[in-house]
Amino acid sequence: MKQIMFVCKRNSCRSQMAEGFARTLGEGKISVTSSGLEASRVHPTAIQVMDEINIDITDQTSNPLKDFKAEDYDAVISLCGCGVNLPEAWVLRDVFEDWQLDDPDGQPLETFRRVRDEIKERVGKLVETLS
Repeated sequence: MKQIMFVCKRNSCRSQMAEGFARTLGEGKISVTSSGLEASRVHPTAIQVMDEINIDITDQTSNPLKDFKAEDYDAVISLCGCGVNLPEAWVLRDVFEDWQLDDPDGQPLETFRRVRDEIKERVGKLVETLS
């Protein structure tokens, strides 16, 4: 089973939504974790927009990347263009992608929904590719 790490700046919105989608769309096919260059909290609006489509991310936690080892993961996906700030070991995994999605934090609800839908589409393709 492939191990995926979604990483973002604060592990608050985009990476949390990606983790929620990957757990749902990739259930039984992949294993998934998310982290941030720094940890913060799971954004309440991210929880809300995921709940709108019946994916519950309330039990997910915001974790710092330094708590994990790159060699434990097959695929590393940056969601915010932070790939340039990642330690080299993370960028050199079998699969590395930098999706550069808009940060919905502080934006209107519509932005959260648009970014959520973009993440769903990309995670769906990623799960297909890796499983």
